[in-house]
Amino acid sequence: MEITSNLSEKALHDYVVVKKAMAGDESAFTELFHRYRESVFFMVLKMVNNPTDAEDLMFEAFEKAFANLEYYSPQFAFSTWLFKIASNNTIDFIRKRKAVTVSIDKDDNNPDDRGYLKNLPSDVLTPEEEAIRKQRAKFMREKVALLHGRYRQLIEMRYFAELTYEEIATELDIPLGTVKAQLFRARELLLNILEKSEIADREDYY
Repeated sequence: MEITSNLSEKALHDYVVVKKAMAGDESAFTELFHRYRESVFFMVLKMVNNPTDAEDLMFEAFEKAFANLEYYSPQFAFSTWLFKIASNNTIDFIRKRKAVTVSIDKDDNNPDDRGYLKNLPSDVLTPEEEAIRKQRAKFMREKVALLHGRYRQLIEMRYFAELTYEEIATELDIPLGTVKAQLFRARELLLNILEKSEIADREDYY
């Protein structure tokens, strides 16, 4: 990773922090997250116009950036690279959302429009789909159980109990910013567990 002389003083500082993060310094990840989380959030919010989606997409952008730091090139500022990841991730989200959106507001006087209703996915799962869903849920709960203390609690509250960030903050009596930062770290740890599990499964297969 060769550094370019065109970087600003702020970008040079980020480069040093990124190097620390790549070496496993957890405080470096936290510093980068706190430095850019608001900027990334508001950039994404302009694209999706939904605070909840923007918050989740912001976390996803950081997760992808931190998981791929070895691909970061100091030819550009870290912030430029991060915003590009966030932008691309959000564009993918918007495309997928549009792809699954089916209009049911067509005029029923037109027989051709009734095809939309026939093609709507059913809310009722087949026995096979239900079995797969239960298997995945069991797998995820087993992996979440490997997290320690507060991290496990946060994941369970957010994704199993489906509480909002504000509800979690109230329930645990901690600042909202702390919930977001710790939940980000919890998701990162869970991602590492899932990746290790996938590698182990491949080794067992071969």
